[in-house]
Amino acid sequence: MYFCAYNYNLIIDNFFSKSIISENQAVKLSALDKHSISLFIKREDKIHPFVSGNKFRKLKYNIFEAKTQHKNTLLTFGGAFSNHILATAVAGNLTGFKTIGVVRGEELGVDLPTTLSKNSTIKKAAEHGMEFYFVSRESYRQKSNANFIEKLRVKFGDFFLIPEGGTNALAVKGCEEILTKEDLEFNYICSAVGTGGTISGLINAAQPHQEVLGFPALKGSFLREEIQPFVKNNNWSLIEDYHFGGYAKYTDELIRFINNFKSKTSIQLDPIYTAKMLFGILDLAVKGYFKKGSKVLAIHTGGIQGIEGFNKNLIKKNKTPIKI
Repeated sequence: MYFCAYNYNLIIDNFFSKSIISENQAVKLSALDKHSISLFIKREDKIHPFVSGNKFRKLKYNIFEAKTQHKNTLLTFGGAFSNHILATAVAGNLTGFKTIGVVRGEELGVDLPTTLSKNSTIKKAAEHGMEFYFVSRESYRQKSNANFIEKLRVKFGDFFLIPEGGTNALAVKGCEEILTKEDLEFNYICSAVGTGGTISGLINAAQPHQEVLGFPALKGSFLREEIQPFVKNNNWSLIEDYHFGGYAKYTDELIRFINNFKSKTSIQLDPIYTAKMLFGILDLAVKGYFKKGSKVLAIHTGGIQGIEGFNKNLIKKNKTPIKI
């Protein structure tokens, strides 16, 4: 079935099924026509307003496993504007779990009401019942340390742990369900890359005739090492030229691109991941990276709910905001 409506009851059922198939929307732009490239965007962003795109896919089997283990609490990690933190809060609320967010930045917890008034991500997560534990950046770096995890268990009791960004073997399994038999026609599968879980699932699900291209939102080549343990195929590569300075970094050119793209296609892109990917795809098309006649599928991994907070920073700097 194609599922694009925000039906909360259906969402609960579909955390434990394989029935969600997102539509592929054609993108018509002169730059693509000139080079005979067909581009479609898989609208994973329409799955849910907060548990959208890859967040839904990553959380699905983690929540299933938490249910199997008879846990009643989910604990995860993230920054102050983390889409994953918000998605976990909402998904937990929808499926009957208590949620705890270990958030980087202990100063955020000093005056929580002020933090909530300034940070829509934290506010919405709180509205969905998430309890927060704000830690220093030094402590946050210990998030994978066994001793630190044990201290969290002493503080909060038993919980099911979901890593930062949601990436683990269960998340990869969920992301393998993004591609369907209808996607066999595509020569290239493109995805933004954060922690590597989404692209790992796509790599495993892609067919031999398909090449998977990842567009990292972070600087550095370390992501290859993060992805390798989760994948079984060699049909992939990372295009590292479109991070715009690193995670959450941007330029005026990127903001203009987001607004122009929406004006021409009616598709909203987020500035952290999908905009950088689409900018890269179109730039590569113009440069002749894709063979003429190629069919390209770009995965829209959601994240658009974070634009509100992003725009606040743009307005403070007297810059043009992203059109919503």
